[in-house]
Amino acid sequence: MDFIQPASWADALAVKAERPDAVPLSGGTDVMVELNFDARRPAALLDLTRITELDRWEIADGRIRLGAGVSYARIITELGDRLPGLAMAARTIGSPQIRNRGTVGGNLGTASPAGDSHPPLLAAGAVIQAASVRGTRPIRADDFYTGVKRNALAPDELVAAVDIPLPSGPEQFSKIGTRNAMVIAVAAFSLALHPDRQQVGTGIGSAAPTPRRAPQAESFLAAALADAGLWESRAELPAAVSAEFGSLVAAAAAPIDDVRGTAAYRLHALAVMARRTLAWAWQDYRRRRPAGEGA
Repeated sequence: MDFIQPASWADALAVKAERPDAVPLSGGTDVMVELNFDARRPAALLDLTRITELDRWEIADGRIRLGAGVSYARIITELGDRLPGLAMAARTIGSPQIRNRGTVGGNLGTASPAGDSHPPLLAAGAVIQAASVRGTRPIRADDFYTGVKRNALAPDELVAAVDIPLPSGPEQFSKIGTRNAMVIAVAAFSLALHPDRQQVGTGIGSAAPTPRRAPQAESFLAAALADAGLWESRAELPAAVSAEFGSLVAAAAAPIDDVRGTAAYRLHALAVMARRTLAWAWQDYRRRRPAGEGA
């Protein structure tokens, strides 16, 4: 196995063009597990830890551009107030050591259905920036996941960054597992309220071949809030709306039975998590002062 350690982003892209079989390595929290258990033996590892461009984030045009090498720990400490849904998910990932090493870029590269960063990225409407020597192209999170541990990257492409819209409303994340820490999700769900455009975003994890949204649940909730004038009034949310939202979220999933849980349990859990995250997000939204309202 070759170990390649480029010193610049241009060099990394050149190597990936020449060696499309080279597996990118940043935090290594997924790749090293596969190597240690002899589940994977790539021809080459492409170490990206020296590429300083990947360790940066910036805000521009109402979006956060998150470098693929920014760790979960930094998302929590530096972006917890700006990207609350993603920060909530990051807090549930592994141990402090894993959060210090693991990255969203690595999570995207692995594209596991159980990856914890995927649901909040879907709910927020994130766009992945895929780069190669041919240039950079955007891939919507909706289109990024193509199968079990497969993504839409071309063989010569690397994840450069993720563009995430700054939230205009509350975000929530919920996850269940077989224990309280160091656990792969049995099921996960993320919710984002977008009052600026009166829309709703969702993300489902570990309950389908790929991370996915629940479009019918999103449309239902956005319409229910608009028809009742709740976006403006911020009145109490009817129980029937929460119940139907939970049912529609569960209906969007396609889980399997495995060692962590049954399909039936995952469907039940998703409905519960959807109702709970909606209750938490709506409570947060009701507490927030509408724009332009005096002190």
